[in-house]
This record gives sequence, structure tokens and C-alpha cells, in this order.
Amino acid sequence: MDITIQEVTGKKQMNAFLDFPYALYKNNPYNIPKLRFDEAATLNPKKNPAFDFCEARYWLAFQNGKVVGRVAAIYNKKYVERWKNNYLRFGWIDFIDDFQVAQALVNQVENWAKELGCTAVHGPLGFTDLDYEGMLVEGFEERGTMATIYNYPYYPIFMEQLGYGKAVDWLEYRIHVPNQLPENILKIANLVERRFKLHVVPMKSTKDLKPYAREVFQLVNETYAELYGVVELSQRQIDYYVKMYFSMIRVDFITLIANEQNKLVGFGISMPSLSKALQKANGSLFPFGFIHLLKALKKNDEVDLLLIGVDKSLQGKGVNSIVLREFNKNYAKAGIVFAESNPELEENTKVQSTWQHFDARQHKRRRCFIKQL
Repeated sequence: MDITIQEVTGKKQMNAFLDFPYALYKNNPYNIPKLRFDEAATLNPKKNPAFDFCEARYWLAFQNGKVVGRVAAIYNKKYVERWKNNYLRFGWIDFIDDFQVAQALVNQVENWAKELGCTAVHGPLGFTDLDYEGMLVEGFEERGTMATIYNYPYYPIFMEQLGYGKAVDWLEYRIHVPNQLPENILKIANLVERRFKLHVVPMKSTKDLKPYAREVFQLVNETYAELYGVVELSQRQIDYYVKMYFSMIRVDFITLIANEQNKLVGFGISMPSLSKALQKANGSLFPFGFIHLLKALKKNDEVDLLLIGVDKSLQGKGVNSIVLREFNKNYAKAGIVFAESNPELEENTKVQSTWQHFDARQHKRRRCFIKQL
């Protein structure tokens, strides 16, 4: 059957773009629906400060008048300048189990890439490293998290048939939270704390967190700078993410580490898992979605590990052990049983070696695909 591609140019088409995955993954037990208003804001040039240095175009695939696929293409100028790679990104890619639909969508992205003079197309990637990235290639029967993409097993098969190969992989672990940390990690944490005269920042509410919020993202810029595809967050982006994330955070699931001068030198950010709550909400906060989310934030036995960072001058010196110590102490109080690591670059063996000390299993793998043009 004929497939037609339409570029998203108006509100009606954007609504169709946003709505498509909810229909495609309806009642799927592993997919975690995204909050629709959050997705809309990310894709909106008037709201997302990434558009200060990004261009984006969105397309829909139709068959017999019905939406059967979607894709976004992003030209991140800061990425091109930083990495000297004139690549176009794709993301927000979804399609029915029909190779011709996937081909039509990807061809559209590649055509724009050629118009821009790009030498390759890669993805799924977002505007920044804090957006969703990586196509699931292992772990299709594992429930996702709020920070990751779920996709059907036929997605990566079609990508390979379209000439795309592996750029990088991310691994994910499911970790059983112990009642007490291994003794060697506790010893390292206490030793490092004394040796470098560090302390854990006391926090009782988000009011105590706010003075450090921007420092957290400044450390993100420093510590994540060499990771695949990362570009530095601008001040406008930092303000945007502070407002977005720090309004619904639980401070007992965050660890901030400062030096003698009270300068932030390390952090760990986690939060109660919202996976089940987001499935119940199905993309909407109203009329009852927000109730499911509030309940999950207050009472939960699972946690999502989201971000961790250490000042470059202290990397490799055991500061991560302090974060683990504080996390474990607070998780025990909150009744947390399992933790999801969320994506870690396959080549980041230092982080993955941490889980050797725990009852953990690597249960998911996701991939950034690339094709040279």
C-alpha cells in the first residue's frame, strides 16, 4: 500500500505526532508512556532553549489516511562544532511493523541530511544528552524506565536492513539494594571523606537543594564532556532543567558532596521509580495521572539512578563510594528493594565495575545507530 510522508507544520499534525506512540504501544507492559506535555515542550522551539543552536524537522508517515510512523531530525550546530562531525541526528522514531514505513521515514531524514551537506546520520538521540537516546536492542521483555525509550524488537532489525550499524551501546543494570553496603565500599567512603576533607550537604527540603542546583549542572557539563555526542548545556538550558526536574524531586534521594570551601565536588541524583505510575497515567497528568505520580514519589520499593558526577580533580579517588553510602542509607529508610541503573555507556567500565559488588544483572542494552552518507 502507498505510504505518504507529511512534514509537521501545524498544530493538528503535531498532535498526531505526539499521539502516535500511545496508540502503537497501547497496553504494552514494558513501555513507559512519556508525559505528553513534557514531550510537547521539548519539541517546541518557543519553549526548549536547545533551539538556540538546533534546527529540527518532524515527519509523519500515512497509510490509507492513518498515521503509521513518525520521526524527528535534529541538526545540532554545537555538536558539529564541538566534535567536528557534520552529522544529523534522528529521534522520536516510531513505526508499525512494516519495513517500507521505516524506510520512508529514514529516507526523509537522510534527504535533509544531504541537503545540509551532512556526512552521516545517527540516533536515536535528542537535542541534548538529557533527552531520550538509544534504541533498545536487548531486554524487550523488561519494563522500561521514565528516562529511557522502549521499542519493539523489529526496530533495530529494520535499522540494520537500512544500512545502519553500531556507533555506541549503553548498558542497563537491575540492582538488588542490600540492607548494608559491602564493607570495602564503606571503608573507602569514610577514608575518602576524611582524606579530602569532604562533607555531605545536609538537606531537609528542596529549599536546601536550590542553592546548589546550577552547580550540579555545571558539574554535569564538566564530567560528561567526553561522553558520546554530548555538548555543553547553556545557561538557559541549565535554568530550564532546574525548573523542570528540581520541582518534583525528593531530597533524600539526592546526595551532594562539598569540599571545605562548601564548593560542590560530587553529586548523585536518583528518584523513586515512576514507571508503574506513568503506565497508569498514560501520558496525562489529569484527571488522575498526577495522583499516581504523587503516590509513587511517596511510597515505592524501586528507585531510578539518574545522574552521578564527580569533579575532575577527584575522579578515580573513591568519591563515588560516598554517594553509594548515602544512597544505601536513605534507600533502607525508604524501603527501596531494587534500583535501575539506567543507560551507562558500554565503554564506561569504571561505572559498571561498581555493580560487581552487588547482586545485579545487566538486563538491557540500547544502541545509537549510524550510517555514513
